[in-house]
Amino acid sequence: MQSSNTAQNIINLKPSERLNVLVFGAGAIGTYFGGSLALAGHNVVFVEQPKVVDELRERGLRLELTIDERRKTKDAFIIPPRSFVIASSLEEALKFGPFDVALFALKSFDTLSALEGMKPFAEKLPPMLCLSNGVENEQLIARELGADKVIYGIVTSAIGRRGIGDIVLEKLRGVGVAAGHPLSEKLVSALDGAFLKCRLYPEAHSMKWSKMLTNLISNPTSAILNMTAAQVFSNGKLYKLEIDMLKECLAVMKAQNFEAVDLPGTPVKALAFATKLPLWISKPFLSRAAGSGRGGKMPSFHIDLYSGRGQSEVDYLHGAVVRAGREFNIPTPVNELLTNTLLALTKKEVPLEEYANQPEKFLLKVKGQKSA
Repeated sequence: MQSSNTAQNIINLKPSERLNVLVFGAGAIGTYFGGSLALAGHNVVFVEQPKVVDELRERGLRLELTIDERRKTKDAFIIPPRSFVIASSLEEALKFGPFDVALFALKSFDTLSALEGMKPFAEKLPPMLCLSNGVENEQLIARELGADKVIYGIVTSAIGRRGIGDIVLEKLRGVGVAAGHPLSEKLVSALDGAFLKCRLYPEAHSMKWSKMLTNLISNPTSAILNMTAAQVFSNGKLYKLEIDMLKECLAVMKAQNFEAVDLPGTPVKALAFATKLPLWISKPFLSRAAGSGRGGKMPSFHIDLYSGRGQSEVDYLHGAVVRAGREFNIPTPVNELLTNTLLALTKKEVPLEEYANQPEKFLLKVKGQKSA
């Protein structure tokens, strides 16, 4: 069992260096970022559901960050409740303001409802660093709260969640923050100082679309077929389907003048280039990317589908490719088929076992759409 280290000596920053940070949720990303910033000496306030607040107030946060050699510890960090604030409502949390920045890393299907709850407090809310997957969340934040409230961000590190406020860093890659906001550079400095390996990017949309490109790989096919990424990539026909899907996304990016850019620990340019190679050459590289990119977990769409919660981010990732394709007259049949099929499974319009472990049956469906 991993030993633990109670983080009693939080770094004492100068007042000019200390950020007041509001974190929406103590999920995997929220705990990793909020906990890391608290360890680095920043003031952190979490907003969580009332049912978990008492638990976090009683035992604090646990961050297992032992794979980060820079921290020089073999113990997990226990951050005691006195080192951060946990609030059961946004109204309560804002009493501890004013805040310099908020961290927003919710599932894309929760974004709009969350923003509806924030609108009454818009004037008191700080700019938000949006770390959610997908390419449309920032536009929603700007529309509901104001363009000055948005800072574009991405996370490429893999973080596992063991429980409420209890995470493990599974693969350390880093964080990206887009330039252009008055807080961008100060935020990069703070995040990098908190061992989060942060990099500044000059163009927000290329950064976000490049991150989404990595999220697309074997994600819906794994859920639809109930197969691991490795199993998907071992099938030659399914592998070609993955390449066709990525090519559609790259074509949509090109139509918008967005470039594939390398992200922290993630060679996205090489991924994009691999789609131009013969399949037998590109397959080993993309197979490694698909197998290692999620820290050994099943892809997120599979986790969401089999959790039974009835929601999927597929419409906010592959669906976003389809919507942009329509806007710029770029055909996206593979992304559309994957989106519609997974949504039908999610909504129970089609039984889970319809294509489970039946790749040939699903490929017949793909062939039928192409010939239609």
